[in-house]
Amino acid sequence: MKKAKSQKTLAKFAGPLVLLGAGKMGQAMLDGWLARGLTARKVTIIDPQPVKAIKALTRRGAKLNPKAGPKAKADATAIVIAVKPQSAPGAVPPLGLYAGKSTLVLSIMAGRTIHFLEQALPLGVAIVRAMPNTPAAISRGITVAVPNAHVSARQKKLATDLLAAIGKVEWVDDEMLMDAVTAVSGSGPAYIFLLTEAMTKAGIAAGLPAELAARLARETVAGSGELLHRSGLDAATLRQNVTSPGGTTAAALNVLMGPRGFDALLTDAIAAATKRSKELAG
Repeated sequence: MKKAKSQKTLAKFAGPLVLLGAGKMGQAMLDGWLARGLTARKVTIIDPQPVKAIKALTRRGAKLNPKAGPKAKADATAIVIAVKPQSAPGAVPPLGLYAGKSTLVLSIMAGRTIHFLEQALPLGVAIVRAMPNTPAAISRGITVAVPNAHVSARQKKLATDLLAAIGKVEWVDDEMLMDAVTAVSGSGPAYIFLLTEAMTKAGIAAGLPAELAARLARETVAGSGELLHRSGLDAATLRQNVTSPGGTTAAALNVLMGPRGFDALLTDAIAAATKRSKELAG
């Protein structure tokens, strides 16, 4: 019973909800919201090139690309911005049409700061900036969010409910941390995929057939991630549990944990990504 209740956290959502951008991430969020009880008729979608699945939602009552103008104005309970950051200067200001005194604006645009959003939207709007990652596509993402000074406790809970549709949610109070968040979890899936690529190449170099090496690497990374997800143990303990003194794993870890091993490489990599995030944010 508790599980069913938790999955319908948006059943009582007052609406309307305006979604700007229905690409892969926007559509993943929308699918999650509908699964959690949000009714399609409470959703307004703004997207210049909607896919068939988005167009189909109009048959369930969703509004798609309504005409702008005074008659279109409607204070939204929430506005979710899921467009690419380069589209923001032209796409965000028109959202003022839907922004009322109690509206929550939730942005998942990379690099676009709260200051940018405050300048583009009406004065005093409650804004949450969030950084999800690509496992959101299968509702296994991790999102970090930061509020501006106008976000109430109720709006923060609403933001959590909306973001929980694509995975777990963490909150920070300092927006400056978002650059490091971007470097660790936002870009992080690419590091895991690169690890899988490297394991595949190393397996081939050790003599394995290419297809077998690829399968072994893929399933090992996926299975280990699932074990980490389900286990109550931390990563260091799980690593130690696999490592027998003087064994094959220990021999490999002596290389990987050496002076120029994983720790040093990832520290440098995340520092570089953090620096670039700051540059892109201006």
